[in-house]
Amino acid sequence: MKYPKALEDLIECFSKLPSVGRKSAERFALHCLMHLDEADVIDFSNAFIGINTDINICPECGNICEGDSCIICKDNSRNHRQILVVEGIKDLFTIEKINNYNGIYHVLNGAISFSKGITINDLNINSLVEKVKNNEADEIILATNATLEGETTARYIKELLNEYNVKITRIAHGLPVGGDLSYADEMTVLKAFEGRREY
Repeated sequence: MKYPKALEDLIECFSKLPSVGRKSAERFALHCLMHLDEADVIDFSNAFIGINTDINICPECGNICEGDSCIICKDNSRNHRQILVVEGIKDLFTIEKINNYNGIYHVLNGAISFSKGITINDLNINSLVEKVKNNEADEIILATNATLEGETTARYIKELLNEYNVKITRIAHGLPVGGDLSYADEMTVLKAFEGRREY
């Protein structure tokens, strides 16, 4: 016996989320059906539509924004010559929470992973190289995760930028090897950031 089509469609939608299998997707869909009233469903639907229509990607750094560029890139009080390179937007928000970094960011949208078929061409790197080429940066801080993919990506970026007159540093990881930056507590991130070194 199959669920009605509308419920099956919702299960399929939930199944597209990371780490959500069929059983979890069924549980989410049934919860929505049985426990959300019409107002909740409308709010839920509007929130999904809103992220598709109201959120853009900042052309300067790759962060999310509601206008033409993100609030970090618009902030003239920040050091626009210091660029911190992160794998994802969640990493950017993790570092922002420590309130200790005053430069700008560059979001790669991933890391090189040959096993997943992610190559350098799939990452947001060209605009970073252009900034360095145009002498728009004094320091590039590589803050990719302490994983094989993160290290591979950091090394590749370092090789790309070696020919230019820019300081390249790598954050010290007070994180376990294989760990993910976005899951670290703020103090661990702060210590890792303070201990960055020439790379």
